[in-house]
Amino acid sequence: MTTPRPQTARPAPTRVPAADRGATRIADRVIAKIAARAAFEALDPAARPPGTATAPHATVTVHHDIARVRIGLELGYPCDVAAVCAAVRRQVAERIEECTEMAVPEVDIDVERLHPVQARPTGRGRVR
Repeated sequence: MTTPRPQTARPAPTRVPAADRGATRIADRVIAKIAARAAFEALDPAARPPGTATAPHATVTVHHDIARVRIGLELGYPCDVAAVCAAVRRQVAERIEECTEMAVPEVDIDVERLHPVQARPTGRGRVR
């Protein structure tokens, strides 16, 4: 049987300034995923193309603490393209700044395709 060792008092840890502890780097692809998800959340269901599973995709370039973002979207047509893009731009910039504390001075949006929204059957008779 072993006897327990007496506990020795440990000195209190010294506080190291944040700048001396190291750095945290967030990969560009992680920021791109945050941007794509934020763009998807910003899209009104009416602006999303029906019947397609194409989610927005993003590419990001980070230099120091500044992220430049490019989003590719497919939208349902007709919709107010300018308003949808403004909402996506705002949501993406806010979400990246909130999650990563990086500045996002620009969010470029490429509307890659417009899908016509077809009349959906209402269950009453024929639809032309």
